[in-house]
Amino acid sequence: MAWVALLLLPLALCALLYLLGRWLLGLDGDLTLLWAEWRGKRPENELPDKVVWVTGASSGIGEELAYQLAKIGALIVLSARRENELERVKQKCLEISNLSSKDILVLPLDLTDRSSHEAATKTVLQHFGRIDVLVNNGGRSQRSLFVDTKVEVYAAIMELNYLGTISLTKHVLNHMVQREKGKIVTMSSVMGIMGAPLATGYCASKHALQGFFNSLRPELGEYPEIIVTTICPGPVQSKIIHNVFTEDLSKSLENTGDQSHKMPTDRCVRLTLVSMVNDLKEAWISDHPYLAVCYLWQYAPTWAWWLMNKMGKIRIQNFKRGVDADVSYSQKKKA
Repeated sequence: MAWVALLLLPLALCALLYLLGRWLLGLDGDLTLLWAEWRGKRPENELPDKVVWVTGASSGIGEELAYQLAKIGALIVLSARRENELERVKQKCLEISNLSSKDILVLPLDLTDRSSHEAATKTVLQHFGRIDVLVNNGGRSQRSLFVDTKVEVYAAIMELNYLGTISLTKHVLNHMVQREKGKIVTMSSVMGIMGAPLATGYCASKHALQGFFNSLRPELGEYPEIIVTTICPGPVQSKIIHNVFTEDLSKSLENTGDQSHKMPTDRCVRLTLVSMVNDLKEAWISDHPYLAVCYLWQYAPTWAWWLMNKMGKIRIQNFKRGVDADVSYSQKKKA
């Protein structure tokens, strides 16, 4: 019987490793985040009546944030450049929730117009009296090769994604310091952890945000109730691809490709809210292979470089073929 046990033990271990591997491949967030989703605080209990200011609220992740916050019962400030789109989002928020019109403030805002940020902050405070959460979600991505891209594009990316974000944060933070409480949630990207071709400027802006907020967090050590959270999503089904920077400021992306293979926006937003209410410092929200690359970048960077080189070649090939750059290995094989 001993030899039977010795034979079965490796088989059992292989089966266990197989099941563990299948489970890990099914994850769509880092382990700390998913533990918080399972055992931590729930947005439905923490966010009702909280004043949440969302930038980039006219589409994509920002729009979905508005809808989920409205259903929870948060008081919402919607900001973006297009006032008509913000009004559309507000109207849907009212339709799907018990909020009244005064519970949702439409506040048009251009992040690149830094001189307007102080006045915008005062408008929110006059309307609601406080800001509990700032969600820095405004920004644009990029699809162009560096050798083809004008330097002016890089200046515009940094002005919007980086400088605009920290400018608004500065004015809101002054209020939070006075109250000695608040949450600053910034939508970075997995591209703020790694690098990727076709997004050199976008990656640079997200790395800048990572560095800034990782440095700001310890500066706020004497204010333990001011929480700084950085969210790092991977590819998500949103309209961000329709408004990306290309090699020239006057040019738009001709072929945006199919987006259905990416993470659903509502799932990304749900995990963002979980991160927010559980005071996570950083959260990775992505399907594989990008989630796996985040872990490799953290713990085995040599392997991460090797894998990113492989993925990078496919990304560039997809781009040149007019296919979405983020199509995964499996989907490429199916095609």
